[in-house]
Parts: sequence; C-alpha cells; structure tokens
Amino acid sequence: MRVSIYIPTHNRLDLLKKAIDSALQQTHADVEVIVVNDGSRDGTDQYLIERAQGDSRLLYINKATAEGAPKARNAAIKMATGAFITGLDDDDAFEPTRVEAFIKYWELLAGLGIQPACLYSQDVIIANGVKVRTSGKRGSVSFTDLIEFNYIGNQIFAPKEHFIGAGLFDESLPAWQDLEFFMRVLAKYGQAYLIDLPTQLYDDSPRIDRISVKSEKKIRDAFRIVSTKHASQSPRGQQLLMLRVFSPFYGVRPTLRDIWKFMRLGFWPQGMLRMLREACRKA
Repeated sequence: MRVSIYIPTHNRLDLLKKAIDSALQQTHADVEVIVVNDGSRDGTDQYLIERAQGDSRLLYINKATAEGAPKARNAAIKMATGAFITGLDDDDAFEPTRVEAFIKYWELLAGLGIQPACLYSQDVIIANGVKVRTSGKRGSVSFTDLIEFNYIGNQIFAPKEHFIGAGLFDESLPAWQDLEFFMRVLAKYGQAYLIDLPTQLYDDSPRIDRISVKSEKKIRDAFRIVSTKHASQSPRGQQLLMLRVFSPFYGVRPTLRDIWKFMRLGFWPQGMLRMLREACRKA
C-alpha cells in the first residue's frame, strides 16, 4: 500500500535534507515523497534534481516564486498517487516506524468497525537540538474539540479521498491553515484518532519564520474567516476561537472593542475575566 508524504519547503535546505531522509527511511518501503520547493534561493532546486536521480520515490516541484505553504501542500496532494497521505514540515522529521504504525492502526480500527476521519500521533518536542518533552495529546478529537484547541497538532494521516473530499487547504487564509483544514476533515468524516506513540520529531526551536510571530493583522483576519466559516451559529464557538487570538502563543492583546464583542456573545470561559481585566487596566 503506497503512502504519499508531502513536504513544502522554502529556504531551509539543511533542515530539508534531514526531513527527506526520515521520510525515505521508513520501515514501510512503499512511500513516495513529494517535495514542493516554494521559490527557495538556497540551492534547494538543484539538490532535489540530484537527489531524485538516486531514488525514484522522491518527486519534486520546483516553483520559481514563493506562493505559500497551503498552495504548495495542495499541489503535492493533487500529484500524490498513494492510497493514504500524510505531511511533514521541512524542519521536522519522522521516526522510522511512523508510516507502518499508522497503516497498522488504521487496519486495526477498520477491523473493529471504526472508520476514522484521520489519525495523528504523539510528538517528540525538540528545541535547539535537545529533546524537551513528549506531547500528551488526547485519544480522539472531534470537530467541536478543534473549536476549543488544535488537539491534533500539525499533521494527519488519512486516505487521499479525505484530503480531496474535505476541499484541501484554504490558500486564502493568512494563518490557521492546518486548523481550518482539520476542521473540515472532521466535519465531513467524523472523529480523529490518536496512535499513542511518539512518531514525529517536532522542532519547536525559536525562529522568526514561525506562525507565532506573524502579524497581529494576519491572526485577527484568520480568526474572522475561521469563525465565520465554522462558528457563525455558535456564540460559544466564536468566543473559544477568540481566546486563541489572545493566547500567550501569539501575544495579541485584546482591545476594549474586543472585550465588548466578547461580552455580547454571553459566555465567560475560565481565565477570560482575568485577561480582560488586565487589558482594561492597560488600555
């Protein structure tokens, strides 16, 4: 059974090499690795040309200009020939048994009459080359769970038809692209299930190109779009998504106008009163 692994990349050649190695060295040998070079200027294009000559499982798209990770992911997904698809960021890596473990767990659940929307796993969190911790994700995730928090992480494993059927990644979103796509997958296909093994090395080293340092405007714009698409009929859902904007992860401070909007929705999740009181004092 073939599994397609997509890797979008932009100017991270040294990290990309490790990501590709980890994808090609899976214990499940029938993989294809599709790298989309999103306008890199660091020699990535030539590296992919030369590397692919030695392994037919490595495919690539060298784009002349950068158009963003969602568009790169979608190009790879459309190109994929695997029955199942999963993704890998260019600064992360897979444990050798990741794909094999996903396939076996999918088959186990299917044998029990369970049809997952997708699978996800625990991660080993790495910072500056040092293992920090192993994630403690919950055993299953529903669409409503994702309104509260992205309990899945940054990658899923699912049949190609689930990626296509859910509509692929929204290329217009300025942020939250993974979250919003996962919402559509779960809304259409049901529960996501955890394989309780750390099968991915997730690099959490501080860098200026991480989403957490994206502009406040992009985060607020993403909230408005996702809230409209997925929580327009749920005041509670809108509030939970709004709380994400003002989490320490992004560092966005609520304004008095935000507080007024939040109050009008009628619910008061734990901790929000303290956050809003602090914002009022500094406003």
